[in-house]
Amino acid sequence: MGLDSEELAELAGFVRQAGGAPIGAYHEPLGGRPLLLACLPIGAVQPTPFQRDLSPTHTKRLAQKIDEAAAFLDPLIVVRGQDGGFWTPNGRHRLAAAKVLGLRQVTTLISADETLAYRILALNTEKAHNLRDRSLEAIRMARSLAKRQTQAREVQFAAQFESPELLTLGIVYEQAARFAGGAYGAFLKKLDRFSERTLAASLREREGFAARLRDIDARVTGLMSALQARGFKSPYLRNYIVARINPVRFHKAKKGATAPPMPLSQALTRMTAAVRNFKVESVSKADLAWVAAGAEAQTD
Repeated sequence: MGLDSEELAELAGFVRQAGGAPIGAYHEPLGGRPLLLACLPIGAVQPTPFQRDLSPTHTKRLAQKIDEAAAFLDPLIVVRGQDGGFWTPNGRHRLAAAKVLGLRQVTTLISADETLAYRILALNTEKAHNLRDRSLEAIRMARSLAKRQTQAREVQFAAQFESPELLTLGIVYEQAARFAGGAYGAFLKKLDRFSERTLAASLREREGFAARLRDIDARVTGLMSALQARGFKSPYLRNYIVARINPVRFHKAKKGATAPPMPLSQALTRMTAAVRNFKVESVSKADLAWVAAGAEAQTD
């Protein structure tokens, strides 16, 4: 296909306005979407505003490897941004590395499909996402989409958000960057579901869930201190306490079942009661050894 095709002519015009140069065009082989290959001034491309935070360490390492290869080989995937510029949903660290190396232009693959801006978790492969990264990106996308599509239901974006608990955890991480979200993963996976309500309404509800989780974790942290004072030094103290207060830890989902064993709000109420009634005197070293064995088995 040519640059003057109806599908890409407008994009090519935007590239020229930004001081860039269209190079060629083609239909990508899987879905058949039209893509424009272009060089853009490095200042014309920005990461989507809801991406994970930049890692200076990874940027430095990536810049070093690109410099060693003496070639910038991977084009950035780019779409049009809300501000009229260009956004990359999967190239934040490559873009930063290019700036470190002093590049003035970057090669890009530009898609007319602006929804790709919200497929970060699927597209970003240059640095593995940890739970905090994934959660923060999910909640940032949700907040952006809630403003753009006021009547859209949360469940409509299940593919973009990947997993509902990421939204709840994302709100917690916004307020507490060092939150130990992994300790609550099993609990939330059994209970958290995408909502049929609008994104704005669902986010308000999740704000409440997140506040309750933070309160529970503050009490868990206090219990950890009490156990440490009694001589328990295990790195699994938090996981052990959370497992003990988890109201659905013994629940096994039936094959094919999609409904949670109880509403998340109800489970949080039970968990709050359990953490308040937790007796540090009841903990034994054998209990912690059992938790440690289970944690190690999950990583094998």
